[in-house]
Amino acid sequence: MTTAPATAGVRIDVWLWAARFFRTRSLARQAVETGKVEVEGQRAKPARLLRGGEALRVERSGELFEVTVLALADTRGPASVAQALYAESEVSRVRRDAERATRAAARAGYRAPEHKPDKRARRLIRALGDLDAS
Repeated sequence: MTTAPATAGVRIDVWLWAARFFRTRSLARQAVETGKVEVEGQRAKPARLLRGGEALRVERSGELFEVTVLALADTRGPASVAQALYAESEVSRVRRDAERATRAAARAGYRAPEHKPDKRARRLIRALGDLDAS
């Protein structure tokens, strides 16, 4: 894994890929283009050079990460090395854990049916769907 010198910068999409926020560089580029990544509170372009010490706000799969860049890298390495590239704020970590617990609790109440509905159940489902028509 090559680490860039502190004075030089690394493209933000490359760094997000190397830090393992996104699986591919094209997904990282797409996230930056659609405004899911902010640098110091501003939207960025994929080719923007990222420097150490900058604050990032990354939205991925409904989760919001607020991190500070500690080191720069332009190649993807092991997860342990990738986690050393940034420091997540404690507020961000606590908020993500709370949101994850809320989503897990919401899923806990749903149980998928064990088998396909039979003829009678299909008729009942169809009847429930026609409530608006009456």
